[in-house]
Amino acid sequence: MVVGVPIPVVIVAGYLGSGKTTLLNYLLRNNGGTRIGVVVNDFGAVNIDSMLVAGQVDSAISLGNGCICCAVDVSDMDELFARLAHPRSAIDVIVVEASGLAEPKNMIRLVLGSTNPHITYGGLVEVVDAAEFESTRERHPEVDQHLRLADLVVVNKVDAVAADKLSELIASVRKVVGDVPILPTSEARVDPQLLFDPPEREVAAQLTLDQLLLEDDHAGEHRHLHDEYDSVSFTSVQSLDPRKLLDLLENPPTGLFRAKGVVAFAVSGERRKFVVHAVGRHIRVEPMRWSKGEERVSNLVLIGAGIDMDALEGRLAGVVHSGDPLGDDALLGLWRYVSA
Repeated sequence: MVVGVPIPVVIVAGYLGSGKTTLLNYLLRNNGGTRIGVVVNDFGAVNIDSMLVAGQVDSAISLGNGCICCAVDVSDMDELFARLAHPRSAIDVIVVEASGLAEPKNMIRLVLGSTNPHITYGGLVEVVDAAEFESTRERHPEVDQHLRLADLVVVNKVDAVAADKLSELIASVRKVVGDVPILPTSEARVDPQLLFDPPEREVAAQLTLDQLLLEDDHAGEHRHLHDEYDSVSFTSVQSLDPRKLLDLLENPPTGLFRAKGVVAFAVSGERRKFVVHAVGRHIRVEPMRWSKGEERVSNLVLIGAGIDMDALEGRLAGVVHSGDPLGDDALLGLWRYVSA
């Protein structure tokens, strides 16, 4: 964990049985060295990688790979954030699994309203059970309200639905969420890179228990999860127009799930670099100083599936600024995505 950089808090929500815990298990087994603080907001017994976590306030268990899992009541969440975000905890990201009956907006308010300077809101991932979505909506109409808050929608268990029915389902979800990215998956296999960055440190070459378990789980498989996604790397020695970059992030092409990188803006007198994170529709920007000797080059990585690559590369080329430096007002739209 880099001292001084707020730890993103990613909320995973969804109705009972949609696959939230399965998603957490997958993230933990594929963490790539990222130390995850998992907060389980549920009073029942929760099975995380076959380790029972009693649903009582302040119960916690180390998962053996640097990750920590806790089960807490919402009222104690802020106190737990303070403990997990402490430098001695060495946590890189906090993932909160909301109870299947929880109101996501309450969880979001809790994170956004926190006075803890060491955490920042990392977005809402809403998990949908493809096989049960329509019946769940009938019983619980508030599901639509939850979906509208999402930055990324994971439509899980797609293998349990016929292709034509799946198309109808995704179209139904699309009507609710608009342009929010929708990720179809089975067994909640979501690439961690779509939700958070790997740590900037060396990871021991020796396989951890989690990696061994993953190797065993997928014995005989030769495709990697990242093979299912498109990735575009963009580098520019010329500074960028913040307004055009913001338009790309706020109005991304269909299929773009993630964007991250460091950019330099062509604004008169601006000497900082800007670290950019986007998970679905959730955008976060962090102004930082350039390190001594660091080259002022913009680097972005964009990840998605089914993207029109030519169109995306054209839009990326369009964010490069040529001509006279821009005025300070060019940064105005960006400031709303900078944590206070």
